[in-house]
Amino acid sequence: MYSLLRHLLFRLEPELSHSIALNSLDATYRLGIGRLFGSPPPMLPKRVMGIEFPNPVGLAAGLDKNADHLRALGSLGFGFIEVGTVTPRPQSGNPKPRLFRCPEQRALVNRMGFNNKGVDHLVSRVRTAGYRGVLGINIGKNFDTPVERATEDYLLCLRKVYPFADYVVVNISSPNTPGLRDLQHGDALDELLATLKLEQRQLALQYERHVPLVVKIAPDLDAEQIAVFAAKLLEHNIDGVAATNTTLSRVGVEGTRCAEEAGGLSGRPMFDASTEVLRQLNRHLRGAIPIIGIGGIHSGRDAVRKSKAGASLVQVYTGFIYRGPRLIGEIGRALKLEDDERPAVLGPY
Repeated sequence: MYSLLRHLLFRLEPELSHSIALNSLDATYRLGIGRLFGSPPPMLPKRVMGIEFPNPVGLAAGLDKNADHLRALGSLGFGFIEVGTVTPRPQSGNPKPRLFRCPEQRALVNRMGFNNKGVDHLVSRVRTAGYRGVLGINIGKNFDTPVERATEDYLLCLRKVYPFADYVVVNISSPNTPGLRDLQHGDALDELLATLKLEQRQLALQYERHVPLVVKIAPDLDAEQIAVFAAKLLEHNIDGVAATNTTLSRVGVEGTRCAEEAGGLSGRPMFDASTEVLRQLNRHLRGAIPIIGIGGIHSGRDAVRKSKAGASLVQVYTGFIYRGPRLIGEIGRALKLEDDERPAVLGPY
């Protein structure tokens, strides 16, 4: 059924079809027929960052930027959902068109630019959604906030979302906000991480609960940059890392529209690059910080490869658009089979 729906939706402009798909999902949830689109994954509880995940298959940020569709998405069987990226103030994002498909390559290019309704809207939606699953909230800076003042935006968002999130993702790796990726390096990274960790400790005392901080990394860093980034995560006692965001590379989509359009590439062509970043991070972190594996997952086998490279959890976005809800169950079953076959190993996570 999803294949037929996708065929119809792909005849429309991508942002319009995105909106129609989410509104249709809400309708199927209200009618109680959402399971017609796929079977949920088996239970595979995972304790990561002190959080109990019913299964390790999550929805990446970007699909539900404003937390407007939480209950419907939660009914599909995800072990966790990440909403956002959200900014302090509402913003419309970059000019349209800004989302492009390459179906033969199972890829997307987007230059959305953190379009969202602002953190206050997102918090109000989370408050009233009635969603009971594990929730990550992805935070960023407004496009017109100077990079030198970016920490202020992240602090404001962290304070507002902290009471409602199970974990918070600090997005400093989107390629679609000018200057944002500069925060992945040097003094800017040190200042941001130190300030957010201090605020996290104060908020933990205020709300009597520890909400983990996760940092999302770009796939376009070289080996030396990855090593430095990992060292900074350890130095600042960051709770988790998400690997990776979209890429500026056009390897695998040469000669297509996706190669011609500016923005971040996601989907199958970036699987190898994002997995290599994950593998290198895992080697440097040595299990001290858990990794969420993202990028190019279109099958259960892909998810297993992420797991073997060091991912404690996985997230899907573009693969979910192309494969639909059945991908969730397929990944869950593949990871459970891998887990059943893996020798028991004691560790902090």
